[in-house]
Parts: sequence; C-alpha cells; structure tokens
Amino acid sequence: MCPRPLRLLLSLLAFPLFACAEPKVSLATGPREYVPSDYSQVLKKWTREKSLIVFQELDAKLTVTATFESWDFRWAYVVRYAADYRLTVEQRRELLQHTMEQTADDYEFYVALYGTSWRWTDLSRPTSAWIVRLIDDEGSETAPSKIEAIPKPGAIERRYFPYTTVWRHAFRIRFPRNGIDGRPTIARTASWFGLRFAGAEGNEELRWEIETPQVRPAALDIDWQEPHQVSASTEDLQERRARHE
Repeated sequence: MCPRPLRLLLSLLAFPLFACAEPKVSLATGPREYVPSDYSQVLKKWTREKSLIVFQELDAKLTVTATFESWDFRWAYVVRYAADYRLTVEQRRELLQHTMEQTADDYEFYVALYGTSWRWTDLSRPTSAWIVRLIDDEGSETAPSKIEAIPKPGAIERRYFPYTTVWRHAFRIRFPRNGIDGRPTIARTASWFGLRFAGAEGNEELRWEIETPQVRPAALDIDWQEPHQVSASTEDLQERRARHE
C-alpha cells in the first residue's frame, strides 16, 4: 500500500481529470415545485467542499464541507422532512413559513470540518486556529453573528447532511444580511459569494457562483397539496424545529 503522502499526491494529480465545474446558484425567492426525491440533488447544488493542502508537507490542514441554507435549499428540505415525518398539510405550511422567515435577517450555513487538531477546528472556541468570514467578489467581508456548535450530531444531521461524521466538528454559522452601515453583506452586483477560512496554517475559500440577480424573501402564500398521514405529534414537531433555530 502506498504511503500516505504518496497517496495524497497521486489523488491531487488525478483530481483535475475528473473534477467538474460547480453549478451556479440563484438567490431568487418564490414558490418551488420540489418533490421529496429532489432533495439529494438540491443538497448537492448548494454544498461546497475544499481541502487546504500544504504541498511541502503533503498534508491536508483543513477539510471543510458547507451547505448554504438558501431559500431554494430550505424549500427542498422542508418538502423532504415533511414527507419523512408524515406531517399534515397545516404542519408543513407552518414549518415552511417558519423556515423561510429565518432567511429575512440572516444567511445560514451548515458546516462540517476536520483538520490536524480536533481542538483547533472547534470554531466556537477562542482557541480555534481558524476564523471564518462571509465574502464576495465586491470586497465584502463579514464576521459571523453566531457560531452554534452541534456537539453530538444526531439522526437529523446525518440524514439530511450525510457528510456529517464522528470525525468532523459540525456547526450552524449565521451571518447578518446587512452590515452595521445598512449595506448588504452579499452585494447585489456580486457574481459570487463564499466562506473564507483563514489561520496560521493557511486559508481556503468555498465559493458559490451566482447565476441571477438577488430577490429579497417575499411573503409566503403556500397551498400544499396531498395531505399525509400524521405520525409525529405537535410536541415532537416543535422539539425538532427548535433544533434548527
């Protein structure tokens, strides 16, 4: 079996042969026509992964996978979640309304990462070796308003974000939609936005290319079809929903 540095080098040399361009995304709002089986494809569209490689050491200092929980992603998520838990039409409508309202003031990312030290990759602690910023190609750079650690990811995280493993820290990271000066943290004229992870060991960026102009979230007017049988109580729904806030 090849030594680890050699295997890493071979994989790096081979990667360009098989890599494909990341899909562009739209920040437009409005109704979607997703079915539960669409979730995996939508998740892939809104997820990015990068590894920070130090070639002198042939070592991966940081590997990050992040999903931007956009309007589009959240719609597909709710459709899949509602089908899995057999929510009623009214429960699904309430969950969608609540979920979309969360996009009004913040941008939220689900992030799972690992690196050379478990302690250094805990972004929620002052001892973390890394800082994270929301950036765009217009020069905007914004610090998180909240970094929420998920110390023990459960069935929900592993089901809906399958790159979550016991080897990774998991977080929900929120950024304000507007800075203290009132300007959008993702410029309306931006062609891409992303997350920058930086520290003493280097820096890496995850980018989402934008395909259409942004549209702010609008009021919801949702007419769910085909009610499902209820197998989750209202208390269960509220408890699961609280985990996502």
